[in-house]
Amino acid sequence: MSAVLTATVGEILLRIEAGKSVKTQERPALKGELGILKVSAVTWGSFRPEENKAAPVDYEPKDCPRPARGDVLISRANTRELVGAPVIVEEDHPNLLLSDKILRLVPDDARIDRRYLARALCSPSARRHFERHAGGTSGSMTNITQDDIRSAPLVLPSLPEQRRIADILDKADAIRRKRKQAIALTDELLRSVFLEMFGDPVTNPKGWAVKPLRSVIERLDAGWSAKGEARQRTADEYGVLKVSAVTSGFFRPEEHKAIDPAAVSRSLVTPGKGDLLFSRANTREMVAATCLVERDEPQLFLPDKIWRVVPHEDAATTPFLRYLMAHDRFRAKLTKVATGTSGSMLNISKEKLRALHAPIPPLVLQQRFSRLVWCGLGSKARQEMLDATTETLFSALVDSAFMSRRR
Repeated sequence: MSAVLTATVGEILLRIEAGKSVKTQERPALKGELGILKVSAVTWGSFRPEENKAAPVDYEPKDCPRPARGDVLISRANTRELVGAPVIVEEDHPNLLLSDKILRLVPDDARIDRRYLARALCSPSARRHFERHAGGTSGSMTNITQDDIRSAPLVLPSLPEQRRIADILDKADAIRRKRKQAIALTDELLRSVFLEMFGDPVTNPKGWAVKPLRSVIERLDAGWSAKGEARQRTADEYGVLKVSAVTSGFFRPEEHKAIDPAAVSRSLVTPGKGDLLFSRANTREMVAATCLVERDEPQLFLPDKIWRVVPHEDAATTPFLRYLMAHDRFRAKLTKVATGTSGSMLNISKEKLRALHAPIPPLVLQQRFSRLVWCGLGSKARQEMLDATTETLFSALVDSAFMSRRR
């Protein structure tokens, strides 16, 4: 690679356009309606237009920005790990509007390729910059300012070199995404099996006995309030999980922070094979996320924002409870009882979780479903071994592409 210039994002921007703060309806926009994009529309590396809420019927958008083909969008508010996430918009969306938590970056196309800019904003140096500058308390939504975005570091090679880098990373990312899609299909299949065996847990078409969750949950083991270092642990260290270890619906043990061994107490909760984990605090889109633990992790500890849900052995199984809580309509009930202000981390109390009612089918049927779940998760684990190799190669490509050099 030829020598390149180091710059800042602000040097290649013409302007930044902000969305609007709008009180929305608690549902996605229907065809023909206006929708306000949620932060989750830009969180996961690709633009997700379905992540929106319907605008009020009488809302007049005026000059509110609408996502269009080629736009570079970035979140100015999210959890510390996710704030500043960028995406490229692939097509026009005239009925969608940016919220006040999403910004449109308008670059100088004579100086920078838009695909390259989006990739650069995901580089290790940019991520460290956003996490370092994100304002907000430990348990809340964090924010970055437009000045924080403008001051983000940027490696700026020639336009042809930018396009070459973007092409390579796009192709590598396509392979990476296909592997992740294969893993996600496992969860989709198991959700379908759950619905077929047990029916909708809100309408209860199969007529199962409806019981409060306290009757099937023996206890909720709380995690530990601890501050870890912003790095992964070494082999002989301990780590405390981040809420992102649960957010995707699958257990991600690599999502943790290293902690001082001297601070570790053996009475702390460690995730073990078969455990059901529940995030009791997160943003509105991600609070009440659940996952099943597939192997023992004796050197990782649960934080105070994650509970271990332990069912009564004669009443429920962890796979049944996991897919019950992950069902969209039941998840809406969980979100509804969460408390917190609009811009903060939401919380669910133990009592409110225990008080929720749900159809509880016979244990023998739950056990049959559980066997299918563990079989499916075994297949997913094999896919993830291949995915880990792909991730390592992709990370190496990103590190190499955005390594700064003096001109």
